Amino acid sequence: MRKATHLVLMLLFAAGMGVSWAAAAGQGTSSSNSPSRKPRPRTHHAKSTKKTTRRERGQKVPAPERISEIQTALAKDGSFSGKPSGKWDAPTVEAMKRFQVAHGLNASGKLDAKTLQKLGLGSQTAGLAAPMPPVSSSSLATSPSLTPPRQP
Repeated sequence: MRKATHLVLMLLFAAGMGVSWAAAAGQGTSSSNSPSRKPRPRTHHAKSTKKTTRRERGQKVPAPERISEIQTALAKDGSFSGKPSGKWDAPTVEAMKRFQVAHGLNASGKLDAKTLQKLGLGSQTAGLAAPMPPVSSSSLATSPSLTPPRQP
């Protein structure tokens, strides 16, 4: 009876220590109060399903339709001569640089918010200040200054 009690206590202790029942049962009726083997750390052998994407450096080329819009705007300004092709080619880069110099912008030949704004193709606020966090519709509904006054 004493051996059975000792085995039960040993199993409970081993279970509390994170040792499997099979490892604890393999010790038999040892008089030691601690398991002879240390528990192994758990390892994950399954491959990760998370897909990593590598971000490309540099500016991406706009869609052909957007390039045609830009070329048309550059042509209206007189910086671009030729028919809009929808391709960001060397004549377009040179026209962009001419436009940027004429309007006091950084003459990089690349698109930026201020250049698009001067061309009339960008946002009126782009490039003027740091981006603002979006306003949620729920915060507008609960704002006391925006709720209509109650009618008596």
